[in-house]
Amino acid sequence: MLPESSLLESRTMRESLSARTEVLDKVKVLEVLPDGLHVTTDGVADYFKVTRQAVENLVVRHREELESNGLHVLRGSDLREFETFNLNVSNGAPGSYPQRRRRLTLWPRRAVLNVAMLLRDSEVARRVRTYLLDAEETHRARERYGRERASEPWEWYEPGFDDLRPLLVRTHRMVSAINVELCAVRTDVRRLDERMDRFETRMDRLETRMTGVETRVDGLAAHIRRGGRR
Repeated sequence: MLPESSLLESRTMRESLSARTEVLDKVKVLEVLPDGLHVTTDGVADYFKVTRQAVENLVVRHREELESNGLHVLRGSDLREFETFNLNVSNGAPGSYPQRRRRLTLWPRRAVLNVAMLLRDSEVARRVRTYLLDAEETHRARERYGRERASEPWEWYEPGFDDLRPLLVRTHRMVSAINVELCAVRTDVRRLDERMDRFETRMDRLETRMTGVETRVDGLAAHIRRGGRR
């Protein structure tokens, strides 16, 4: 398997796996906001079981990378509209006068996965990385399998169908042999048709000659009968 350091140290590697957000829910359910798309900073901290400060420190160090994966901050009218449909406006103590947020950082799933590939001191993040690297290794193995069999018949079968491949190859060869035999049979039939045509032509000619002979015989018989009467 690829080493865990390949994710922690290589942004190129992280970018190549940034779309595999399904691994988040396979390790632990990610609680998203009512919009079904985003998580707050507190939600990210809760998912990875770290402090909010640890997440904010990560943003300071890797903001450009995280923003490339969708991290963004809402302010002003955009924030008020988002709060109306997705959040409680008040962030004060129970019973206190509602206080509006001045800004809100939103994390799409890609950005949360990005945190998993950067956060060193989190057991949940380690599990996500392990799952991610296992999935990548499986994907690469399948690609190698496909390249190795690209020149063989039936290469479109998945590895799980290996037990069928010998039978399919034999069937393919048998069908090819039958096609060759059918071509030979078609050639023989065509030749036989030609011979039958020639035979029918000869029979027509023979029938014509026989008709002529019969006519002559009838004429001769009539002549003999007339002569016998004289």
